[in-house]
Amino acid sequence: MTATFKALLAIARSRAAVVLAVLLPLAGCATMAPKLEPPRLTVVSIGMVSADIFSQQFRVRLHVQNPNSRSIPIKGIDYELFLEGDSFAEGNTSEPFVVPARGENEFDMTVRTNFVSSIGRLLSRMNGRDNSKVSYAIAGKVAVDIPFVKAIPFQDTGSLDLGMLR
Repeated sequence: MTATFKALLAIARSRAAVVLAVLLPLAGCATMAPKLEPPRLTVVSIGMVSADIFSQQFRVRLHVQNPNSRSIPIKGIDYELFLEGDSFAEGNTSEPFVVPARGENEFDMTVRTNFVSSIGRLLSRMNGRDNSKVSYAIAGKVAVDIPFVKAIPFQDTGSLDLGMLR
């Protein structure tokens, strides 16, 4: 072997060692991420905050249950709320909070809707039916403040009493 070849081989080996030294810890980080069960979010109530001819503002109260053996610090929640199968509201929360291990918490979200695109369609779907209950579905992702843990998807369905929309 020539001296030049030996020098190139040594450089290639040292570069490979540097790449491995960087990549191995990163691969280990993925296995260190805790396995979390998705929290269960249910709609507790919906109440109108304000309304005009163009839009309405509602306060949606959610109940979150944590099935995990560790508390979950929640940075935010991206969600979409459906009433009677129709998109009613979507958005995200910006107030962080913590759900205790195997515990629960409730929080409010303020959502804004457009009369034509949400309330009007809901009322037309309800025409001729028992108007006391409405079905809902909520889906989205929970952003947690835990290293190496991605946003946790969730979904839930149920029914609400329309009397709460006062």
